[in-house]
Amino acid sequence: MATGRSSLKKRDFRGPRGPPGSKGQYVDVALHAGLICLNGPVGMDLDLQLEMFEEALDELDRNDDLVNEVLEISLSHSSAEFEVLRYKMPAENA
Repeated sequence: MATGRSSLKKRDFRGPRGPPGSKGQYVDVALHAGLICLNGPVGMDLDLQLEMFEEALDELDRNDDLVNEVLEISLSHSSAEFEVLRYKMPAENA
């Protein structure tokens, strides 16, 4: 089962994995409302999507300002927990 950014297509709108936010389709956008990405296995079911989206909503409860940011929710390698990654896009140092 492939999970995470390594399984995404070459033309991912977020750009390369490192450094996050340094390239991609949104790097030249001066202001955007923010992006929420759910990174799961190919063919993930609705129940998993809902769990991941609930995790995203919990993160937004802690900090609701998503302007010019990306919030990624991914399955951990053990598939028991979710990993939360939040970064600026465009990156501040890009």
